Amino acid sequence: MKDIKILALENAVKHKGKADHGTVVGHLLAKNPELRKKSKEIVDEVMKMVEEINSLSLEEQTKALQKLDATRLEKKEIREDHSLPELDTRGKVVMRIAPYPSGPLHIGNARPSILNDEYVKRYGGKLILFMDDTIGSEAKNISKDSYKLIRTGLDWLKVKYDKEVYYKSDRLEIYYKYAKKLIKKGRTYVCTCNSTTLRSNREKGIPCKCRRSTIKHTLKAWEEMFTAKEGSMALRLKTNIEHPNPAFRDRVIFRISDREHPRVKKKYRVWPLLDFSWAIDDHLLKMTHILRGKDLMIETDMEKYIWKVFGWKEPKVIHHGLLQLEGVKLSKSKFKKEVESGEYSGWDDPRTWSLQSLKKRGILPEAIRNFILEFGLNQNEITAPVERLYSENKKLIDKKANRYFFIEDPKKIKIKKSPLVVAKCPLHPDDEKRGHRVIKTAGEFYVQEKPKEDTVYRFMHLFNFKNNQFISLKYDKSLGAKMIHWLPVSDSLVETEIVMPDGNVKKGLSEEGVRKLKLGETIQFERNFFACLVKKGKPYIFYFGHR
Repeated sequence: MKDIKILALENAVKHKGKADHGTVVGHLLAKNPELRKKSKEIVDEVMKMVEEINSLSLEEQTKALQKLDATRLEKKEIREDHSLPELDTRGKVVMRIAPYPSGPLHIGNARPSILNDEYVKRYGGKLILFMDDTIGSEAKNISKDSYKLIRTGLDWLKVKYDKEVYYKSDRLEIYYKYAKKLIKKGRTYVCTCNSTTLRSNREKGIPCKCRRSTIKHTLKAWEEMFTAKEGSMALRLKTNIEHPNPAFRDRVIFRISDREHPRVKKKYRVWPLLDFSWAIDDHLLKMTHILRGKDLMIETDMEKYIWKVFGWKEPKVIHHGLLQLEGVKLSKSKFKKEVESGEYSGWDDPRTWSLQSLKKRGILPEAIRNFILEFGLNQNEITAPVERLYSENKKLIDKKANRYFFIEDPKKIKIKKSPLVVAKCPLHPDDEKRGHRVIKTAGEFYVQEKPKEDTVYRFMHLFNFKNNQFISLKYDKSLGAKMIHWLPVSDSLVETEIVMPDGNVKKGLSEEGVRKLKLGETIQFERNFFACLVKKGKPYIFYFGHR
């Protein structure tokens, strides 16, 4: 409790008297990772503390912090420089984003897209969207819908890519042409060894019998690959068979697959692997800089090896660490199974963390960009509290989002001697000019939790009561009333469902004013959370955004 209060006070003093609960939660969990198991309780506790502290004046907050931990007032904020480093560049910058279309982009995939976009905008360069749609593996295959979903996701993120979009599946004849050139240089061989023999040879650094094939024999075997049985042959690039990394020794650059491709169907059976196709395309499309995850370092080494064989100029390659969210497993192949099985409602189901699902939750593209740029560009693996994303979004929507009441699993209570009051509840607490919601009352109310005996409560924007009996209209701090939200018992209330990030659904009632909302509009259910309206009807359906 003391840690929460100190963090909340420090945040409030730093931001002119207004603490942000999302930032406080993020700092608290980063400092005390063991608390993540109780994150819901922590969020509730922080919200209560922030509300209490924000009711104080800046002077009162400063005095309270001075009393609890004066060093927090003395130390100056030291921020690590997360700005993007300058590129080593001469001439026009040309970069690429290369999504594999096994599903739409999720929050992790957004990072390289935004980083590339930022650099191209900075240098007035060109950004190419290149669908990396080689055949892929059985476990990670292409989804036809992904092509469109990827583009709509990038457009929503305001990533400005070139009008001409490239597809690997359109360029097979180009890859075949350069494969033949490598064969004629004597730098490849067609391998027919079984996987057990290959694995053993590579581990020991022993060349297989196929490696001794002549160029003439390899050219003939290459042509045979186009009619051979799947898995029976593969084209390998001759690297150092004694390379310290066994994975780099004579890697496969073409293999046979009989699976149907969503775009070109069964037109091709011999498909290039990532490192070969990119070595060719990065040269032909004159890439100057390549940003890629550090999990692809060996593919970078292969590209450089192929560029050297052909005598081509190398683009600058910059590796970055992967971005993960704490407690969220980002896996398009897993999400795809859930979508196709019907367990998830679609790619915009909140559990996928796709850009489509984030949009549906009311997360703004500017918030995602700010969140990603906060970490800069380096090779560190990043596991960030999701509250940091929410905090960025709250900064953008808090002043825009109107307020409404929502009561989950409502319980009916009657307040004795309750006056018939017409409540004027502000649409936004900091903007009186925006107007009010007018709610008529008649003595019966819905609440989320039944009031405890001998406890003073205040219905927000309405009146004070104790033991279900009216006390007074005006807010009186001396009463120490516990603030709760409410709804009048009325036929005009709106049946409402809130779809949560874990797929669970909160059911309840919201006030009549939500009927005026537009689809896609984000609001705040007072003392609860931000949510985005996705469907009107019976019930009205909202997607949970964040607290």
